Amino acid sequence: MVELSLPETLRWQNNELSLLDQRKLPAEIVYQRVDHLQDAWLAINNLTVRGAPAIGIAAAYALALSMRAREQLGKADFISVLNQNAQYLNSCRPTAFNLSWATRRICVAGQRQPTYQGLIEEAVCIHNEDLAICQAIGKHGAHLIQSGNNVLTHCNAGSLATSRLGTATAPMYEQHAAGVKFQVIVDETRPLYQGARLTAWELDYAGIDVRLICDNMAATLFAHNQIDLVLVGTDRVTANGDVINKIGTLNLAILCRHFGVDFYVACPSSTFDANTPTGDDVNIEQRPNDEVLGTHAAKVRAFNPAFDITPAALVSGIITEHGVTTAENLSRFLNDLQ
Repeated sequence: MVELSLPETLRWQNNELSLLDQRKLPAEIVYQRVDHLQDAWLAINNLTVRGAPAIGIAAAYALALSMRAREQLGKADFISVLNQNAQYLNSCRPTAFNLSWATRRICVAGQRQPTYQGLIEEAVCIHNEDLAICQAIGKHGAHLIQSGNNVLTHCNAGSLATSRLGTATAPMYEQHAAGVKFQVIVDETRPLYQGARLTAWELDYAGIDVRLICDNMAATLFAHNQIDLVLVGTDRVTANGDVINKIGTLNLAILCRHFGVDFYVACPSSTFDANTPTGDDVNIEQRPNDEVLGTHAAKVRAFNPAFDITPAALVSGIITEHGVTTAENLSRFLNDLQ
């Protein structure tokens, strides 16, 4: 087995939360301490921490921390303040389903045990669950990557987006640890270059063979039979199996359909949103103009949605901690486990 070396996305030590500032990667490895709820709101909003599971874990700890000095309140007031803080935190990135999922769990824990310690125990539970979930996703999806394969991934659904191992990268790490030789093609993922800055750096850090491409090069690689599998993460899967992921995911799914390549999505079951019928019902986050424009064409307006919607029909399968299923069958698959 190959020893894995992976960056630590967040740290919880001595009742203090620190987040790896992913905006500074790969040039600097800097951890930012979260002392107040506003710090967490800003860190999630400005992408200091990003990736659905990591956002959920960070939000859980931050929401619990916000109640550290509130234990003198009566139960009703404690729960009221907790719910208000959760609502505030949920507003920082509306599309990522794990954010509201995690804060809801902390609020439910607060109703059971309205104490700071009770909330922290629930946040630690969410963190530990994610560690186990990523490991299970890796084991269930490992068979999809064969020796000699070229695997294309988009954005960052790696260790930096979770507690460890990632979602889309978990099968890669599983096979790499087993000694399987393959190559990962990482697209840059404009406009914020999560693929170039984060995924390529992370996989190379772990010793995996990586090649970086511009976003507009993918079709050429498909046309020359240089892509064997596309494996991405997701921020939300709606009730009908539509996948909400980083803008540009839909492009790859369409290319896969045209060229006969499998398109797989990896995510924890908590990313499944049974209450939202289809992708068209999701509020797609619009990011600031300057992320696209930079210092160029400053007077030109930009269109900058953070996510796009990949229809369930274009998804070959979804890898969860419980196994692999089709997008359309995900709801029944998860219900059968209950």
